[in-house]
Amino acid sequence: MDRTYTTGQLAKKADVNIQTIRFYEKKGLIDEPMRTSSGYRQYSDIEVTQVHFIKNAQKLGFNLREIKELLSMSLETKAQCQKVKNEIGKKKKQIKEKIEQLQLIQRALNHLENKCAKGGMKEKCPILTFLYED
Repeated sequence: MDRTYTTGQLAKKADVNIQTIRFYEKKGLIDEPMRTSSGYRQYSDIEVTQVHFIKNAQKLGFNLREIKELLSMSLETKAQCQKVKNEIGKKKKQIKEKIEQLQLIQRALNHLENKCAKGGMKEKCPILTFLYED
């Protein structure tokens, strides 16, 4: 017989909290599990691997909607590598754009920091003045 896990056991094995397991279930990322006669959820090793999949995809920057699509692709009898590769390409583009945005913010912060390079007391801090601008 296959090994089964309660919600707490699955959460511990996957290194997430119980609420995360229930959230994934609610969002359709993992299937609703079988229940014991007393109503306890009983998960299998399949859900363990699915939670690991979700966590690994999150580490790569995928959101839950994208992860659901990737999970769906993984369940196809013939996983289409090109479709998955396209998703990776989209994610790389999003990350590149995010890096560019963060670099702009960093330059702006450096500029503001340089305005106040000497520190000390001033009547009006140029950084705070800038933050009030329209």
